[in-house]
Amino acid sequence: MAAYSSLSTLFPVQSELESGLEEASGPREREELVAEYLKKLDHKEDLKVPDFEEGLDWLNTEGPLSLQKELAGKVVVLDFFTYCCINCMHLLPDLHQLEQRHTVKDGLVVVGVHSAKFPNEKVLQNICSAVLRYSITHPVVNDSDARLWQELEVACWPTLVILGPRGNLLFSVVGEEHRDRLFLFTSVALKHYGEQGLLRDHAVGMKLFRDSLPPSILSFPGKVAVDPVSKKLAIADTGHHRILVVSSTGKVLYCIGGSGSGWKDGNLSETLFNSPQGVFIKGDTVFVADTENHLIRRIDLSEGRVTTLAGTGLQGTDKEGGAMGPQQPISSPWDVALGTTGGVEDNVLWIAMAGTHQIWAVFLEDGKLPKGSEYGKGVCVRFAGSGNEENRNNSYPHKAGLAQPSALALVPIQPWNCLFIADSESSTIRSVSLSDGAVKHVVGGERDPLNLFAFGDVDGKGIDAKLQHPLGVAWDASSSLLYVADSYNHKIKVVDPKTKQCRVLAGTGEASDVFGPSFTESSFNEPGGLCVAEGGKLLYVADTNNHHIKVLDLETKTVSLFPISIEEVDASTATVRKVPKIPKLPKSAPVLSVAALPVSAGQAIRMHLNLTLPAGTKLTEEAPSFWSLSAEGHEWLLEGQAVTGDIADLSQPLSITCSVPAQAVSSDPTLTLSAWVYCCLSDGGACMMKAVSFVQPLLIDSEAKGDNVAVTLAHAF
Repeated sequence: MAAYSSLSTLFPVQSELESGLEEASGPREREELVAEYLKKLDHKEDLKVPDFEEGLDWLNTEGPLSLQKELAGKVVVLDFFTYCCINCMHLLPDLHQLEQRHTVKDGLVVVGVHSAKFPNEKVLQNICSAVLRYSITHPVVNDSDARLWQELEVACWPTLVILGPRGNLLFSVVGEEHRDRLFLFTSVALKHYGEQGLLRDHAVGMKLFRDSLPPSILSFPGKVAVDPVSKKLAIADTGHHRILVVSSTGKVLYCIGGSGSGWKDGNLSETLFNSPQGVFIKGDTVFVADTENHLIRRIDLSEGRVTTLAGTGLQGTDKEGGAMGPQQPISSPWDVALGTTGGVEDNVLWIAMAGTHQIWAVFLEDGKLPKGSEYGKGVCVRFAGSGNEENRNNSYPHKAGLAQPSALALVPIQPWNCLFIADSESSTIRSVSLSDGAVKHVVGGERDPLNLFAFGDVDGKGIDAKLQHPLGVAWDASSSLLYVADSYNHKIKVVDPKTKQCRVLAGTGEASDVFGPSFTESSFNEPGGLCVAEGGKLLYVADTNNHHIKVLDLETKTVSLFPISIEEVDASTATVRKVPKIPKLPKSAPVLSVAALPVSAGQAIRMHLNLTLPAGTKLTEEAPSFWSLSAEGHEWLLEGQAVTGDIADLSQPLSITCSVPAQAVSSDPTLTLSAWVYCCLSDGGACMMKAVSFVQPLLIDSEAKGDNVAVTLAHAF
């Protein structure tokens, strides 16, 4: 049996390198130190690591990968992560940039090794959702029993382990904020082994999980908020990088962002977000926790503009703050709540700062923190939390320890006068006083402030109650109750903060999308946010992994789907354009496959559709005919949208144009062009519906250049 090494074998060797790097005078000397270190490792035979176990589930690949087969001849970066961990999320942009700099052909492969903290995170489907939610495009393996974690003696999330082309240990990088080290180690390793001829440029079979999913109206909605006066809802459509403002009946009034991820202020039609989570709406103002941009944004619907209140667009490490908002770096804000300090109404925006495990404030007008200093308009500053990831309650807010606070519920009335907090990594509900800043326990967790593993699914009082990674809280003023999105238990719970009693309100505990006749027979899938409406009669739930907003009627105890209209909004004019609901093709409709069409990236495809009606019939005006162009399983081809158009005249071929994206995700996607034609006998007799579907495979050559191409598709009904 082969002898394998762990990180404990590597630490003494790498520690000498780290000391030298700290004293190095510049980039060239650091590169030389790493190159010399690798030469020393070449003579060590005891740094081989075990291969991945057989039978593990893999994502984003065509099949299992092996260090001795598919990954042989590659420099491999193993990213040990768990998808609840905010520090792990912070590494993803660095890994993405690393993959852009060094490709698989260059000899680099990143592999995510998912080693779960919570039981819910061991479930493959939940990992699939996380891979989609965080746009992970490299291979991911579900090491559900943490076998490789244990064999390598990994101690914390995140940990990066860099392997050489023979599956040999090279480096270990623990925690975040080590981007320069990561880039230095990988680039020198690629050069070192490339010069020795040990790298191979073969492809690794990739099959992105995201390409198998159909488009949906919502994508991983994070939070939902309601304006009690207008009854409008603000929805963080996180996966689509946009904010939807909808009426109480589900009509889309505004769609802000969504044309891609990024940071751009300005008109509603041009603004960009990056995975926004928290939202708070009051009148024509929406505040947004723009999470992966590390920003706080304000949407002014009356003026049609978006501005940045806080953040620089880069992840910050400052745990004190005090600068003006746009100059203050912040880290992964997850929720926001509008409040009042010093008697000045709505002068402060509270922030659940998940990235630094703290509660912050942005002053919209002059004000002061409870028992704290006075601050001028625009200042962004820490309110509570030491910055240490702990479950530590304390009467002094800066000495308390939070663990990834992810949701806020403001209760500015006595006897509470506090912010309730969903403290996800400690699996607790906590409170921070608006009078003196004291941080207190409500339910969940345990007394040891360093134990972040006291989770479960137990009704009870105070510390006897158990939650699993709660991500949402909402206050019901009519009943003085607190509702909790107990995310990893897939349940909605209710807490009486006066007695500290916690019990299940809704949810079976199974991660599914079932509408039962009662609360306890309905299901959710990692619900992330909720809000109370209609004076305590309704509870809206962002059912994140089901891509829905659900409505709990607290009077009838029933659950329903919030019916968001299938409408698109032209944000520049705030007008609504109707998009027809696409029916299913009848089973009798022919599905015609045509020859594959060679195209190049960036090229336009013009499809000429020639349809012939049965003799003696004409189009029916009362039932408008239409066509639809889709790319099921390859939604990137049409940027995730179904393209539709009317059919008003068949005397000439219809011309339908689409463009191949400049960056092709796969080389052999498929377009489907379908048509629904409503026609009646010319003499006023019977009417009928005819349908046909054309399946058009494409062969994309990303290197080729050429003129636009055309294809003619014809069918006689």
